[in-house]
Amino acid sequence: MINAAASVVASIPSPSISYFDLGPLRIHIYALCIITGIVVAVLLTNRRLTKRGAEPWVVIDISLLAVPIAIIGARIYHVVTHWDFYFGEGANPISALFIWEGGIAIYGALIGGAIGAWLGCRWTGIRFWTFADALAPGLLLAQAIGRFGNWFNQELFGWPTDLPWGLEIDYPNPAWPIGLPEGTLFQPTFLYEVLWNGLGVLVLLWAGRRFRLQWGRLFGLYLVWYSAGRIVWESIRIDPSEIFLGIRTNVWAAIFGVVLGLAIMFVQNRRHPGYEPSPYVPGREWKPDGAVQSQNTDDFVDVSEPPTSEAGGASATSAAVSHTP
Repeated sequence: MINAAASVVASIPSPSISYFDLGPLRIHIYALCIITGIVVAVLLTNRRLTKRGAEPWVVIDISLLAVPIAIIGARIYHVVTHWDFYFGEGANPISALFIWEGGIAIYGALIGGAIGAWLGCRWTGIRFWTFADALAPGLLLAQAIGRFGNWFNQELFGWPTDLPWGLEIDYPNPAWPIGLPEGTLFQPTFLYEVLWNGLGVLVLLWAGRRFRLQWGRLFGLYLVWYSAGRIVWESIRIDPSEIFLGIRTNVWAAIFGVVLGLAIMFVQNRRHPGYEPSPYVPGREWKPDGAVQSQNTDDFVDVSEPPTSEAGGASATSAAVSHTP
């Protein structure tokens, strides 16, 4: 057991507030972190899709479906993995609907968001894997920003520690582990994930350009990177969780995320060895001002940037419309 006297050499303080009132409206900082992450992800995804040749701000149309369904999926996943909180003895099952009281899960958001994005891509004509690749760095950055909400809420922290970057948690606190003395410091899992995700954004941006990861391969790399880190952070968290075969359910989800990401990269590399000819499915191409139709294909070439030849048999036209992964 670690106590304050042995550990307070240096530490990370927790914010003293988690919300503020604006007139009759209560603003939760966690919600602001989530919203900020969504906005940043939309802006970065729009930039990447536009550089690929997509209509500017088509990401908004896709997000109108993806974001709400992602939130629903995140809540459903949280309720299922914390079943006793809502349906156990003495619990109020109706509280499963009270999403404003907190309780969402990223893997549920990924499942719901993928469904919503697929529907949005069908609606707009954007290739689903093109959108997923464009989204991957922004999504990881949004997750890094969102983790600051856990810091403000003083929740989801890790084991007790005497490390100089131990996290201070107010006492008493509903999340305080029974039996630990006041002044105990904890592993700042929120910070670990922020740093890991921030580094991952740089890795994805570099790998996407260096290896021209298209057809969903960059999104597969995102799943591998994020899930590999989540296996570690989730394993040292001490908040209650359903356990399956001695392992937290979110660790199992992270293991599945790594396997799924590797599978996507392998299968898509076998199925699509070349580059994407367009961010749009055939027949749904957007015709921007200043673009002319190729005489030999149905693709449209941006005349402001001359095409260049590509290795691996890719045509000059394909190169012009797929210069950014």
